[in-house]
Amino acid sequence: MPHRSPARPPARLALEDGTVFHGHAFGDLTPRCVEGEVCFNTSLSGYQEVLTDPSYAGQIVTMTNPMIGNYGVNDDDLESQRVQVSGFVIRELSNIDSNYRSSSKLERWLERSRVTGIDGLDTRALTRKLRTDGAMDGVLCTDGSVSDAELVERARASVGLVGRNLVETVSRSEPVRWAEDLGQWLPVQGEVAKPAERKRVVALDCGAKLNILRNLVDSGCEVTVLPWDASPEAIREHQPDGLFVSNGPGDPAAVTPTIETLKQVRGEVPTFGICLGHQLLALAMGAETVKLKFGHRGGNQPVQNLGTRKVEITSQNHGFAVTQESLEQAGAEPTHLNLNDRTLEGFRHGTEPTFAVQYHPEASPGPHDARYLFDCFRAMMDTGQSPTAEQMDHAQRARNSVGGASAAAGV
Repeated sequence: MPHRSPARPPARLALEDGTVFHGHAFGDLTPRCVEGEVCFNTSLSGYQEVLTDPSYAGQIVTMTNPMIGNYGVNDDDLESQRVQVSGFVIRELSNIDSNYRSSSKLERWLERSRVTGIDGLDTRALTRKLRTDGAMDGVLCTDGSVSDAELVERARASVGLVGRNLVETVSRSEPVRWAEDLGQWLPVQGEVAKPAERKRVVALDCGAKLNILRNLVDSGCEVTVLPWDASPEAIREHQPDGLFVSNGPGDPAAVTPTIETLKQVRGEVPTFGICLGHQLLALAMGAETVKLKFGHRGGNQPVQNLGTRKVEITSQNHGFAVTQESLEQAGAEPTHLNLNDRTLEGFRHGTEPTFAVQYHPEASPGPHDARYLFDCFRAMMDTGQSPTAEQMDHAQRARNSVGGASAAAGV
C-alpha cells in the first residue's frame, strides 16, 4: 500500500460572496492567511508549469483535474525560478509521485517554496461558482484563530487585480543574455531547419515564461532579456533586429512605463507580443482592455485563425482582453478569435511590422499547434512586414509536416 501522509491541519478558502470551503492544508503548514483572485485552470497535466508561471502572481489557482501531484515535481519543468501563485486549490493530493523524472513530492516542494495549498474540497462546485458568478477575490487560511466571517471580510477588502501593476514583482531587474534552446524538449513534429543567420532580439521581461525564451532561441534568435521598465534608449542600444514583449500578471493598463516605451519605439523594429505583451502593444496603439468574467486558463482553448480559417487548440492564461472594436479603430487587424466567447486572440498591423497573440504558442503545458508563430516572427525580421494569412498558413504547414523544412520548400 502507498505511504499515506500524516494528518494535515484544516484549511479554508473564503470567497468575497460569503462562501467558505473547508479542506486540509498541504505544502507550507504554517498558520497563515493569503489573499488573491481565485481562478481555475482546465489543464489535465502541467501543474508544475502552472505553479511557476509568473502570469499567476497574485492569484489563488484551482485545478479542475481532480487528482494532482501523481507525477511529482522535478528541476526541469519550471517556467520561472520560483512558485508564483499565492495559493493552490485541488480536489485530491496524490499519495505517491510515480514518475522516473520526479525528484520531490508536490507538497514537499511547495513547503520549501513557502506556498500553501488546500485539498479535500469540491473543486467542481468552486469552478461552477467562478464560471457562473465570475472570478472572485478570496483568502486561503490555515490559521484556526480567524473566524469564517473574518475571512470573508478579508476577501471583500482584498485589492484584487484591477489597477495593479504586478509586472514589477516578477520581472528581472538586470539585463541578461539568454542562450538556452528547447534541447531535448524540441517537439518531434515538423522540425524546421534553423536559419544560418541569427537575429538579435530584445525581449522585454514582463514575467516571461522560460519556454518562450527557449523557443525564440530555437527559431534562430540571439536573445537579450531586459527588465520590464527598460527605456527606449536601452532597447536601441542593443540595435535589435526584433523586439519581443512577454507575458505577465495583473492589469495591463497599470503597466504604464512599458506602454509608454512601446509608444516611443513603435514601428522601429519588427515586434511580437504574447499574452500580456499582446495587451500592452494594443494599448500602446490606443486600443482598450477589459477584464473578463472568469478568464481563459488551460491547455485546451479553441482559437480560429481568421485568415486561414484553421482552428488551433491553445494554451492560455489571461484574465483581461483587448476589445476588438477599439483595436480596429487603432488601425490594427484582428487575426485570431476565441471560439468559446468570441474575444480577440491575435492581431497584426497592416503598415507596421507588429503582430501579437493573446494565447501561448510556447505551450508548456499545452499543445504545439501555434508554435509556427515563432517562425512568423523570425520571418518578419527578414521582410519588415507583419505576417499575412498566407505566410502564417505556410509557416504552420511547415511545422505540421513530417518532413518539416523539406515540406516547407515545396509549399
